[in-house]
Amino acid sequence: MHRLARTGGTAGLLRWLAGRSEGWAGIVGPDGTVLHAAARTEGAMVPDVAALVAASASALAERGVQAYSVDTGEHTALLLPVSVVPQGAGGPTAPVLAVVTPRPVAAGLAVLLADVVLPLSLCLRAETLERKRRRVDLAESRGREAVLHLLMTGQLSIAQQVAGALRPRLPDPVRVCVVECSGDDRDEVARVCVDADGGRSWIVRCPVYARHLILVMPAEEKVPEPGAAAVDETVAARVGDCVVGVSEPVPLADTATGYRQAFHALAVARELPTRHARFGASPDPALAVGGVGRRWADELLNPLLTHVPRRAQDPGSQELLATATSWLAFSSHATDHLKVHRNTLTARLRLIGELLGLDLHRLADQSALDLALRVRATPAPACTPDPAPGCAPESAQPASAPLSAPYGPAPVSNTSQAAGGLDEILRRPAVRDWADTQLAPVLGAEETLRTWLRCEARLGPAAAELGISVPGARKRLTRLETLLQRSLLRPPSARYDLWLALRSHDLVASSPGNG
Repeated sequence: MHRLARTGGTAGLLRWLAGRSEGWAGIVGPDGTVLHAAARTEGAMVPDVAALVAASASALAERGVQAYSVDTGEHTALLLPVSVVPQGAGGPTAPVLAVVTPRPVAAGLAVLLADVVLPLSLCLRAETLERKRRRVDLAESRGREAVLHLLMTGQLSIAQQVAGALRPRLPDPVRVCVVECSGDDRDEVARVCVDADGGRSWIVRCPVYARHLILVMPAEEKVPEPGAAAVDETVAARVGDCVVGVSEPVPLADTATGYRQAFHALAVARELPTRHARFGASPDPALAVGGVGRRWADELLNPLLTHVPRRAQDPGSQELLATATSWLAFSSHATDHLKVHRNTLTARLRLIGELLGLDLHRLADQSALDLALRVRATPAPACTPDPAPGCAPESAQPASAPLSAPYGPAPVSNTSQAAGGLDEILRRPAVRDWADTQLAPVLGAEETLRTWLRCEARLGPAAAELGISVPGARKRLTRLETLLQRSLLRPPSARYDLWLALRSHDLVASSPGNG
């Protein structure tokens, strides 16, 4: 019995009892509900076993005795409380062990039932506690996921309020770390992460990628002991098949930026023997747009920010903003991130496109919206200031510059006048410097990149235009990921930044005085 209690639990003990009694064994609630049951064979079960056990359990409760038996002619039902608990106004609350066995009752069966009550009671209590623990773990996991979602959508104060009930406290500033592990090892890898940094990180199971863990770590790393490695190096070394990417230090309010950086570092780490990488220094385009860029972003997003739904159940502006941000980051996986049906996502994106006058099927419009959202999420003092009064900005090029770059269509739909100002933003000296930094590793040999972006970042059409197979195009883009140190094939992808960088580069190249 004790061996079965350790290895098989309640189900194992009941199967063993059903075999020993050559009948039926089960756990019954005080109201007669069968909670667990096992039978030796179908033929051994009496036809009215449920009714018989329910009536017997009610009789046991009414009489307040510690054991009860009833004969039906062919069978005998034996009942014992699994644990003795005080009786309240509603009667005893302990479940009952019930065994239905053919007559005559085997010698010693009653003693056997009395002996099995203790291990069975312990098993029931342990299983109840385990179910409660799993519910608590699930609730905590969902709570952490909700906090991460709030951080990713810029709702910092609400995230900190929700996080106040959990541990550890949200650090600020932070590094974001993405750990990719295999199979169902996330729980074990999470324990390794806790051990590696002393429980200082906020660890979340990624709601989008089943193999990813997201760590929001303090930007200032714990001073390691002599010879000790950083958290990302320790995790990569201790978990043989995991890959780790880490962001630059960012403010807690910029967790979304940190996540994108960590995801790009993860793409680089996959190609390294050490299986870990940190995001290289690279400014965000939202920091280079200046005041004119902020005004452009505000004008572009104004219809979305001021949207008032017609019905109470329709999404408001905050929901639509969160949907746009999630979809731009995760593409179709946004349904997992937002916990909505794909039809709901499609309807929201259609509404967003109508409000903004953008065609969200086009990479150009997606890039414009992504930049506008990132500019809005960036504090104004962090942006590169506009040129001083009296200085002619280089962005003041003639407006006759072509809207169609050599690699693709016009940057935005003609239905939005606000979006048409993007070219002016992309001509700013600070944006041009940012674009040159982005393209430096591939400039002069960017045919594959240009073709892929011209084909709306779709592999099949890009492969056909290049005259190669789809696996061949994928291999080329994988090599570009290594060169650019950015993720291209899996969202969050750098395709928006690269589209903007190429557009800025080509606008400058095609402007008067530049050939």
